[in-house]
Amino acid sequence: MAAESSFDVVSKLDRQEVDNALNQAAKELSQRFDFRGTGAAIAWSGEQGVEIRANSEERVKAALEVFKEKLIKRSVSLKVLDPADEPKASGKDYRLPIALKEGVSTEDGKKISKIIRDEGPKGVKAQIQGDELRVSSKKKDDLQTVINLLKGKDLDLALQFVNYR
Repeated sequence: MAAESSFDVVSKLDRQEVDNALNQAAKELSQRFDFRGTGAAIAWSGEQGVEIRANSEERVKAALEVFKEKLIKRSVSLKVLDPADEPKASGKDYRLPIALKEGVSTEDGKKISKIIRDEGPKGVKAQIQGDELRVSSKKKDDLQTVINLLKGKDLDLALQFVNYR
């Protein structure tokens, strides 16, 4: 009897890469001519977020684009960002809080396991385990098919596939 093969579907955030992108964006905001005198700044706000500040909505949105460019260069998916809809006025400044999404929530886990059940090969099982999803099957080829299926789906999560055994 063949042993079961499995892998985990996770949504992890490489904090070091995000921190590097944040520092690069902050440096660019301080040096670029079009950001001079706008008070544009980007910094960590607590453990799970980033905050962008500037003296106009347009400058805040432009600073967000700079941060996104730096994340892309560092191979961090933009799906980890969860910015507020509109910058909020705070005195003379506008602030845009950006939450960083990490982990597969229970409802996202249910969506992913439903996709695997409905569209994946037969005999593949998916179990939610905390903030990750374990996918197992007797055939390794079926697991490869599931990985390709999930990569092809447009989920609003940055998925990684780890612990492939």
